[in-house]
Amino acid sequence: MKKLIQNILLIASIILISGCETKNLSIPTDKPSIDANLPVIDTEKIRTIPDMTSIALEWKTIAIPEVKGYYIYRSDIQEDGQKLKRVATISSKYTSHYLDKDLEPNTQYMYSISSRSLNDYESIASNSIVAVTKKRFDSVSFISAVNELPRQIKILWRPHSNKRVAKYIIQRTNNKTSKWKDIKTIKSRLEVEYIDTNLGDSKVFSYRIISVTFDDIESVPSQIVKARTKPLPPRVTNIQATLDKPKKIILTWNPIEDTTDVAYYYIYSSRSQDGYFSKLIKARSDSNSYDDLVQKNGKMRFYKITTVDKDDLESSLETPSVVGKTLDSPSKPIISLAQIQDDQVILNWKAGDNRTVAYNIHKTIKESFFSSKTVVINNITDLRFEDKDIVRGVTYKYSIEGIDEYGLLSEQTPPTTLTIPKLDEIKNAPSSSN
Repeated sequence: MKKLIQNILLIASIILISGCETKNLSIPTDKPSIDANLPVIDTEKIRTIPDMTSIALEWKTIAIPEVKGYYIYRSDIQEDGQKLKRVATISSKYTSHYLDKDLEPNTQYMYSISSRSLNDYESIASNSIVAVTKKRFDSVSFISAVNELPRQIKILWRPHSNKRVAKYIIQRTNNKTSKWKDIKTIKSRLEVEYIDTNLGDSKVFSYRIISVTFDDIESVPSQIVKARTKPLPPRVTNIQATLDKPKKIILTWNPIEDTTDVAYYYIYSSRSQDGYFSKLIKARSDSNSYDDLVQKNGKMRFYKITTVDKDDLESSLETPSVVGKTLDSPSKPIISLAQIQDDQVILNWKAGDNRTVAYNIHKTIKESFFSSKTVVINNITDLRFEDKDIVRGVTYKYSIEGIDEYGLLSEQTPPTTLTIPKLDEIKNAPSSSN
């Protein structure tokens, strides 16, 4: 009776132990098939060897005919708690080593091992053991970024001391997002420079480096460095354009005070305020004026001036334009009298404006029905002209134009036509009746 009771207690304890070891197992089959007679792996003989992304398991083999191999169970404690799942099937009972790969660094994992029989039953699982993967290794020990480059940033770093490092991943972010973006992979441990280009003007970016080993193990990110691209050169200020110069417009501006980085100025012009501004000239960095020789009267032009630095960066053209204008022609005179008196032509006129200092008289002589000639009497300073150089029976036309102090000419007055009749025409003319 005593022996029977002992056997009943043994069976109960086996069932109890079996239930405790298998209730946390999540395996590919519906339910593990437990053979309580199979030997249990000695937990004290299980050894773990952790690396950053792998853990090696070693145990004491069970070399008996009933054992075919082993099952490996694992749990990521942070994600799964103590809920184990089968991750490997060992086919040989003589195997005593298993490498669990593709793990997360600095992470706790729980393991358990069971022996398996020829008919794929398994023993009660061993007691669980915990192993922790190593932390990621440090990235490069030094990194810097060079500021004030034109639309680019230069990244420099010290070669990683670990010769297992095969490459570097350069990552970038800006102040608009917290997300890091891979922008370049440098495929040599000794290559320690990268220039990030096409970044725009006065833009701020942050950089870091991840070192990667030959077996694709990534380091923790390096120290973060920040740099700014070179800003555009300063804008030109106080641009002025004349409105009263003959046949030219004079531009003036305040030169940039610090010219150490100024290469030259670009002057742009347009015929309308909203039109296309084309480059007119490249002006020296030490200049502050330019004469635009328009060569026409009363012509309006619109101007913009930009600064160009020694890296060919140009200040913004999106600035208000200034307007300049050449001097208008003087106003044309006004003829007040045009008559023939005592065999001469008498012309009187008024000045069109106060700018006029002299006048030219255009005298057109009709030589025949088909031909005529024009002579110009220049630089008349009075407001009256008497022309005695006339012939009876010939038709004359007179136009007057004003001249200002710069020699600018006004429009000509409409022609005035005068003819002195021949004497026989006067004699034969009918007398007027009272």
